[in-house]
Amino acid sequence: MEERSLRLAKTDGAFFTKITSTITKILIPTKIGINGMLISMKRNNVIKAYTELNSINEKKKSNKETLEKKYENAFILYLEALDKYIMESTYKKVKNRTATSFEEQALSKYYNIVHLKEKQYLEYKHKKQLFLIDLDYESLKISNKERVLEKYEEFYADKMNSLYKGILKSYSIQLADKVNQNEENKIRIYNEIFENLEKYVTNILPIRIEMGTEPEYKEIVEDYEKLFNFLTGKLDKTDIIEKRMILLGISRKLFTHSLPLVVAEQCYEKLLQETRNLIVNSPNKKKQEMAYDLIIALIEDYNVKVLSTKIYWEKTEDKDKYKIFWEEYQGIQNSKNNVKDKKQILFIHEELKNNDVTKNKKLVKFYKNKLIELGEIRKLKNTYVISSNVRLTGKKVLKGN
Repeated sequence: MEERSLRLAKTDGAFFTKITSTITKILIPTKIGINGMLISMKRNNVIKAYTELNSINEKKKSNKETLEKKYENAFILYLEALDKYIMESTYKKVKNRTATSFEEQALSKYYNIVHLKEKQYLEYKHKKQLFLIDLDYESLKISNKERVLEKYEEFYADKMNSLYKGILKSYSIQLADKVNQNEENKIRIYNEIFENLEKYVTNILPIRIEMGTEPEYKEIVEDYEKLFNFLTGKLDKTDIIEKRMILLGISRKLFTHSLPLVVAEQCYEKLLQETRNLIVNSPNKKKQEMAYDLIIALIEDYNVKVLSTKIYWEKTEDKDKYKIFWEEYQGIQNSKNNVKDKKQILFIHEELKNNDVTKNKKLVKFYKNKLIELGEIRKLKNTYVISSNVRLTGKKVLKGN
């Protein structure tokens, strides 16, 4: 009897498991339908509140505080509806293996964001909002609801703009925290900065330009057009660094406060160091020359877009040295002959003053050979001698290897 009852219990368990699984599969579409209706309703409410807030005229300015509160409450409820959809509908579909690849990827991204909550709450907060709003935007595009999408897009672009500024600011704060920062986390933050800049420029900026809400566009149009050469096809390390250089240049116009000068400076320094490594470790002459061309472009970009605008310097002597360099650079810019070669000579001499460069014998040798090619120095047996007709006449001899 005991054996029989155990067998029956086992059979009943399997039976009820099958029933539960079947019922769950039946209920999933219902849950999706309910959550979809809820999202649609909350989305309409937030669009309405956003429109009301942004159409305030002089007569209604007294109602601004009320409308702001209404918009904030509508936005919170909208996010909660999206969050509920992920936790209930998408999770159950993935669990029951009825989810699309889009839904599987969405859930995976969601959990990658959630794990940040304990360590970096500010980053988590912005990333979660970015993810949920973008998820809804993508689902609207897939569903071809053009009329809804048209109404939604202005709110979407504006909100995403402020969220991207917020997340870049949180990364700037993290980089400023030198006490609790390790090298591995710094690299992660640098990568996150560049990835978020790229997402903004490729996904949000075009919408804001089309709507005429990006006044700085005229100042970045050249860099914006250059960037699109790096958005398709397979990129090597040199291409990635050049793409990131362009993104940093654009950020100096669009994210001046969210990504302050000190952070942009650190980002440029990282790109310069990566490019120096490329020069030394390039597998062939062609790749090495590409890396060299890139570092010349990087040095110029860094000086023009960052250092020339720098007001506060930790050391007065550094400021004075840079002033001499900048005056010489401007003199070259205004000259008519051999501008390209003169710039290279100036930049290489600056590189040879850098401590990170002087520690690398291969890089020093490469730069000295470049100076020989440019006619800046001439090579004698076991030595490099500065020629008599250049700006550094009379200074110490540069010894070779």
